[in-house]
Amino acid sequence: MLRFPNIEQAFELFVTLIRELARSEGGGKAKLLFAAIIGLLFAFNGLNVLNSYVGRDFMTAIAERDTSTYVWMALVYLGIFAASTAAGVMQRYAEEQLGLLWREFMTRDFVQRYFRYPTYYRMNDELIRESGIENTDQRIADDVRTFTIVTLSFVLLSLNSAFTVLAFSGVLFSISHWLFSAALVYALVGTYFTVRLGRPLIDLNYAQLDKEAVFRSGLVHVRERAESIALLHRESWLLPRSLHQFEELAANFRKIVLVNRNMGFFTTGYNYLIQILPVLLVAPLYLRGEADFGVITQSAMAFATLVSAFSLIVTQFPSLSSYAAVAERLINLWYAMELAQTETVSGLDIREEDDHIVYENLLLLAPTDGRVLVQDLNVSIAHGSRVIVSGTDSAAKDALFKATAGIYDSGSGLVRRPPLDSILFLPERPYLPPGTLRQALIAAGPEAAHGEERIAAVLRTLGIAGIVERVGGLDVQHDWDSLLSLEEQRSVSFARILLARPRFAVLYYPFKDCDAGIACGRLRMLTDHGITYLTFGFEGKREGDDHPEHYDYALELKAGGAWAWRKLAG
Repeated sequence: MLRFPNIEQAFELFVTLIRELARSEGGGKAKLLFAAIIGLLFAFNGLNVLNSYVGRDFMTAIAERDTSTYVWMALVYLGIFAASTAAGVMQRYAEEQLGLLWREFMTRDFVQRYFRYPTYYRMNDELIRESGIENTDQRIADDVRTFTIVTLSFVLLSLNSAFTVLAFSGVLFSISHWLFSAALVYALVGTYFTVRLGRPLIDLNYAQLDKEAVFRSGLVHVRERAESIALLHRESWLLPRSLHQFEELAANFRKIVLVNRNMGFFTTGYNYLIQILPVLLVAPLYLRGEADFGVITQSAMAFATLVSAFSLIVTQFPSLSSYAAVAERLINLWYAMELAQTETVSGLDIREEDDHIVYENLLLLAPTDGRVLVQDLNVSIAHGSRVIVSGTDSAAKDALFKATAGIYDSGSGLVRRPPLDSILFLPERPYLPPGTLRQALIAAGPEAAHGEERIAAVLRTLGIAGIVERVGGLDVQHDWDSLLSLEEQRSVSFARILLARPRFAVLYYPFKDCDAGIACGRLRMLTDHGITYLTFGFEGKREGDDHPEHYDYALELKAGGAWAWRKLAG
C-alpha cells in the first residue's frame, strides 16, 4: 500500500491547490472572503483583550461595592458581548462560504482528472490496485470535503492562535512575567504527551476510512445485484461476508476508542487544570495586597486563552489525526491519477488506417503472471471481410479485443485500425450511460445527424420500437440499468451501431444466449449497412453459438499463444 506522503508532500498539495484556486474563476471571491476572515479574526481577538480588562474592572467593582462602576462595566460588557457575537458569527459564515468554494473547485479538479482518459480505466490496473488505491468514489466525494473543511479550519485556528498569542502575551506580562512562562511550558508539555499518546490514531483512522468504504460498497453491491442474488439465493454467502467486513470495521474502531480513552485521561485533566492553575499562581498576589481582585479573573481568562492558543495540537489532535489520514489518501489518489496518465512501457503500438484492421508481430501477455496469450500474430482484415475470432482461451480473446480498442498494455507489436469515428466496439456487457434514450443511441457526432424517423425505423427493425413509448420518449432522463432488461440494453447498443454506420464494428460475444434467428438477422443487418464486423465468439462449436456461414474468415486462438487463420466456405 502506498504510504509515502510526508509533511513536505502534504504542504505541496496544499500550496498547489491554493494557487490553483486563486487563479480560478472564483479566485477573486475566495481572496475577498479570506481577507474578510482575517479582519474578523483581528476584531474578535481585539474584543477578547478588551473583554479581559472590562472583566477585571467589573469584578473589582463588585469586590469594592462600587455601584456606579459596576453598572457602567456591565453595560460595556453587554456591548462587547454583542460585538463579539456579530464578529464570531460573520467569521464562521465567511469561513463556511470559503470552504464550500474551495470544495467546489477541488472536487471539480479531481473529477476532471479522474474522467481524463485513460485515468478512470487504468485506476483498475494491477499496479494501482496493489498500491492500495481503492474506493476512488469515496476519496473524491468524502475525503475532498473533509480535507477542505479541516484544512481551512486548522489554518484559521493557527492564525487565530497567533493573533491570540500576540494579544494576550502582553496581558500576562503585565500581570506577571513568570505567569507567561508557566503558560508556555504547560502548553509544550501538553503537546508532547498528546502527540506521544495519540500518534497511533493516524494509521488507525486511515484504515478506518477504507474499512468503512469496503463495508458500504458491499451493501451497494447487494442493492445493485438484488435480482441476481435472489435468483441464485446467494444471500447466505453474502451475509457472513458483509458481517465480516463490519466486524473488521468495528475491531479497528475499538482500537481508535482505546487510544482516545488513553489520550482523554491526559487531555481532560490538562484542560481542567488550566482553569485552576492561574488562580493558584495569582491568588497569593491578591492575598498580599499586590493585585486587585479582578486581576485573578483576568489572569484566569488570559492564561486559559493563551494556553489554548499554544495548545492547538492538544485540543485538535483527534481531528488532526483524521485529517492526516485524509490528506494521505488524497495525495495517494493524486499520485495514482498522475501515474495513470503516464505513458506505459508497453511495446504495443496503435496506428490508424482507414480500410484495414491489421495485426503485425503482435504479442499479448497476461498482465498478472506474464503468460503468453497471443504469440506473433500477423493478420490483415480488409474492409468487407467478415471475421469470427474463436478459441477456448477467453483471456486471449479478451486481450485481443482490448488491444484492438487500444486499451491493453501488456505486450508488443503493432495494431493498425480505423480512427475511432470509423470503428465501434460492442463489449459483452452493454453500457448505456444515464441520460436520454436519444443520447444512448448516439455513438458520436451531432445528434441532428439522426432524425427521429430514422431512429424509429432502426428500432422497429430490431423489434424494440415499443421502448420509446414505455420510457416516455427519446428525451426523458433515465437510469437504463434499472429500467431496461439486459437483452433490451444489448438491442439498444446494437441500434447505436446501425445508426452510426461505422466502417468496422468489433463485437465481443454480441449474441450470447440469443436466439439463433435473431443473431443471424442482426449479422445480415450489419452486412446490409456496409459494416465490416469482427466478432469474438465460438464459431458454431456448440448449439446456440455464432454461425460460421455469416463469416468469410476465422481466426482461432489456441493454447500457448498459437493461432490459425483460415478462409471459411462460402
